[in-house]
Amino acid sequence: MLEFMRIQRFKSLKDISFPLVSLNIFSGLNGMGKSSLIQVLLLLRQSMEKNTLPDKGLLLKGDYVSLGTGQDILSENAEEETIDFTLVWQNTPPVNFNFNYAARSDLQPSGAKVHLPVDRSFSLFTKNFQYLSADRISPKAAYEASDYHIKDLNSLGNHGEYTAHYIAEYGLMPIALKSMQHPAAPSFSLLDNLDKWMSEISPGIRIHAQLHQSMNTVSLNYAFEQGGDITADFKPQNVGFGLTFVLPVLVALLRSRPGDMLIMENPEAHLHPGAQSVLGRLCSIAAMGGVQLFIESHSDHFLNGVRVAVRERVISHEEVRLFYLERDRASGHEVFVSSPEVDSEGRISFWPRGFFDESDRQLEKLL
Repeated sequence: MLEFMRIQRFKSLKDISFPLVSLNIFSGLNGMGKSSLIQVLLLLRQSMEKNTLPDKGLLLKGDYVSLGTGQDILSENAEEETIDFTLVWQNTPPVNFNFNYAARSDLQPSGAKVHLPVDRSFSLFTKNFQYLSADRISPKAAYEASDYHIKDLNSLGNHGEYTAHYIAEYGLMPIALKSMQHPAAPSFSLLDNLDKWMSEISPGIRIHAQLHQSMNTVSLNYAFEQGGDITADFKPQNVGFGLTFVLPVLVALLRSRPGDMLIMENPEAHLHPGAQSVLGRLCSIAAMGGVQLFIESHSDHFLNGVRVAVRERVISHEEVRLFYLERDRASGHEVFVSSPEVDSEGRISFWPRGFFDESDRQLEKLL
């Protein structure tokens, strides 16, 4: 597990450290840099995949993230023209990534060779990794199929575009984390548990995914329980947008294994408050099962789902870390991070202004 990160002179993060645990939640106002830590992880992974790490440098343009050139990522008023990341994995010495500044290049050259430990089984650089961007699949008649992505790369795609294919191929396989089984699921199969967890969002839903090999596409349909019967299939375009949008999130969680790293942006998007809370609980179960999660979220309902999970001993409060990024008014552009603590009863130690407090502020005005 990744236990610590220090980021220096990267965008608005001039010099910030992040002590990490199993469930890491990042929040903040728009434009405050809360995505920057996630971008660092994605940059390192795409650089490793394209073989520019450890010798050549940091690749800013790729499949995971495209940030422009060096002038777009070096912190404003940086005292040195270098970009440095320090990562510490469990039971290993710190790994230092040092890159020289190349203003007009999308490759920031290595300042020193990176010395990764002999054991490179870190999930950041292996198949035990999944990233889901905020821009995920939307309802449509058919979805892409890719044996290479779901079998060789063990990936749903950065946008969840291969989720339907994964369900069609592996829906009957058992989930690895038995703690993820829904109380009403009749078995440990991925599809049975996906149906039941999706039913927390839309009661009685059934998911049908079918591979059409001749066209290399997958059809995705939804049906619903009505008493003792099942309705005919409905196309994704004819049910709520949020059902398809959240599908990659649920599949990513349910298929996860101990030691995996899962990065998700706004997993709660397009869901009603109750469903957002369910996602908070499900992320807590996965984290307690040995999955390391990095979640960017604006949702107080998601956070409260995690807090209730802490209070109900679904997850230890020591395995939840909150990071709230806000602008340093004195410097103008640089941000700093607050880290409110969650105690064993789900209470939060302090509430910085803007930290999931909008409901209370508006309620005060109404009262």
